[in-house]
Amino acid sequence: MPIEVQAEKEFGLKMRETPRDKFIDFCRQLLDKYEEDILSITRKLGLSCNSLESDAVYRTDSAEYRRVTQATFIQLWKKGLVYEDKRPNNYCTECGTTIADAEIEYRELETSLNYIRFKVKGSSEELVIATTRPELLCACACILIHPDDERYRNYYGKTAILPIYGKEAPIITNPAAQKEFGTGAAMICSYGDYTDVRLFRELGLTPVAAIDNDGRMTEAAGEFKGLTVKQARKAAIDKLVAQGTLVKQEKIVHRTPVCWRSRTPIEFIAMSELYLKQLDFIEELRNVVDKIEFYPPENKQILVSWINSVTMDWPISRRRYYGTEIPLWYCLKCGKPVIPPPGEYYQPWKNQPPLKQCPHCGGRKGFKGEERTFDTWFDSGISQLQIMRYLRDEKFFKRLFPCSIRPQGKDIVRTWCYYSILRTYQLLEKTAFEKVWISGMVMDDKGERMSKSRGNVVWPTPLIDKYGADAVRLWGCLEARLGSDIIFSEARLAGARRFLTKLWNISKFISTFPIPDEKETELLPADKWILTELNQMISETRKGYEVLDFNIPATKTRNFTWETFASHYLEMVKARAYNKGNTYSEKQQKGAWYSLHKCLETIIKIVAPICPFMTEEIYRRLYSPKTSIHLQSYPRPEQEWDTPLTNQTSLIIEANSAIWKTKKDRKLSLNSPIKNLHLPEDLEPFGDDLKTMHNAKNISFKPPAKTDEYTSVDVGEHKKGNKIYIQL
Repeated sequence: MPIEVQAEKEFGLKMRETPRDKFIDFCRQLLDKYEEDILSITRKLGLSCNSLESDAVYRTDSAEYRRVTQATFIQLWKKGLVYEDKRPNNYCTECGTTIADAEIEYRELETSLNYIRFKVKGSSEELVIATTRPELLCACACILIHPDDERYRNYYGKTAILPIYGKEAPIITNPAAQKEFGTGAAMICSYGDYTDVRLFRELGLTPVAAIDNDGRMTEAAGEFKGLTVKQARKAAIDKLVAQGTLVKQEKIVHRTPVCWRSRTPIEFIAMSELYLKQLDFIEELRNVVDKIEFYPPENKQILVSWINSVTMDWPISRRRYYGTEIPLWYCLKCGKPVIPPPGEYYQPWKNQPPLKQCPHCGGRKGFKGEERTFDTWFDSGISQLQIMRYLRDEKFFKRLFPCSIRPQGKDIVRTWCYYSILRTYQLLEKTAFEKVWISGMVMDDKGERMSKSRGNVVWPTPLIDKYGADAVRLWGCLEARLGSDIIFSEARLAGARRFLTKLWNISKFISTFPIPDEKETELLPADKWILTELNQMISETRKGYEVLDFNIPATKTRNFTWETFASHYLEMVKARAYNKGNTYSEKQQKGAWYSLHKCLETIIKIVAPICPFMTEEIYRRLYSPKTSIHLQSYPRPEQEWDTPLTNQTSLIIEANSAIWKTKKDRKLSLNSPIKNLHLPEDLEPFGDDLKTMHNAKNISFKPPAKTDEYTSVDVGEHKKGNKIYIQL
């Protein structure tokens, strides 16, 4: 439907005024253009699909895809799960078609609550009723009051006279009346809202078709015939004012159902549509959903809540052009529907059925082809089956089914996720997925949902070109935990890019040192400390990947790399890695090289799924020119790296930061010499590296005799009396 609407805009035409073949060609032109844009962005972002070549991309509008969609319909038809019925349905007047409950959104829209005076037959009494739909007075079948509403006890069983039309409407009691809304009395029209639809069915009322398929008033509206709903509402109000029956108006904010594509308020229009049974499967679907793992687990409730809210079968027929055609013909003699065998892509609106006589009556008068198409989710609901070659390659399908994971946004849980599970269960009586991964939405910088109509869409290509794909990917992972919405911020995207620049510079520095044989190294406490920290990061990031929450590995890796590894360890061992004055032994120097490379190689492996391009470049340059990093195993914690030295992490960081701050406050460079440096006793194992790091002539791990000659700073746990003393 979005393609149809866009085709009308771009080519300046109307769907129903254009030959169907030609209109479909226009739609295909747009799709070819959009498809290339999407695939280009996908390639730039490095999405790890099997292949982005044309033979591996599935298109829901291809003849092959539509053939399989139609084949599944034929299966469901033969199972007795499809039927046709005429009933009031959600109808979008702009899209010109019935829509399902799942295609409806609710918006808080401002409207007028109109207080209208009704005469009561055979009485001098009057009844004031508040309504937001005065244009539906012609379709009013009764007046409803609550049985416990004492204000209207004298009106029970009487008859109201409709303003403008002079028709009669019985006044009846029903608990559906809302005593607190308006005056407490309500007119029940066909069909103003969901309550009206339900009450007409329950009370056996005869409906009046006041609005046609084009969203205009019918003959039942009298003088308002041919007006749009909006025009008729204004005209009705003007008429009520002229008659003196409009008592007052109030501005209210009304929760209004709108079409999720066009944002047009929906109407309820009785039309004959094809329905797929779903109410019969609700309990089974609850059981199926319980077998699926959800990431994050709490987002399972979005789907459960939707399943629990389903109150009617799914209308699957649409009155559009660009969609998969419903494979039905109708016998011109008996009028019964005829369904073809599966295996071909059928277009009944322009082709004859693959049979010569009616299987019901034997008639040979011919057939009329179905012109309606399927709801788009009837197509998309089998995408997980399509990618596993359902009804195309039985061996391949059996090997892969069920689909391992469905990644998707939370905004289409009630459509894509729900219908995929329903369609698969109805066809195979099995669950569609092992896992469902539900992400949040990227909102604009004000926290509002992006849309073209609002003009607040942030397009990805300029950002990829400016900051790089890895930065865009990393930013998305850093911004929010799985399932949460993300607020777009270019400043924070730039921050992600700065981290990657930092990682690249770290790699350049470490690349100047060879990778030593571990047997030729001596690891000092600083090396053992950083490897212990690295062990912890491996464990924490692995847990994040296991629950498919990429915020965890992204955040943990950034914090370790920037705040611990680069800012502290790398500075601590820089002098030892160069070892210009041969202060350290060769084995101790190689111990620094080993730890630096081990940390860097582990960091890029951990972040490779998030930042595939830079990590691949670093890995091939430094560690394996002929092998991809993406073919390596994920790092595992090394048992020999587990030491208690990580207990000193906060003390190391605080001590280093305090020393740097002291020099900075004195307007000295960070490499300026320190005469005497006294550190807490717990830092003694790191003494040699800390001494060279801070260019201290003398270092001690006891307080000085005369503390008044030193600058002192509290660090670590103050109850232990941890202080550092600096004499510049």
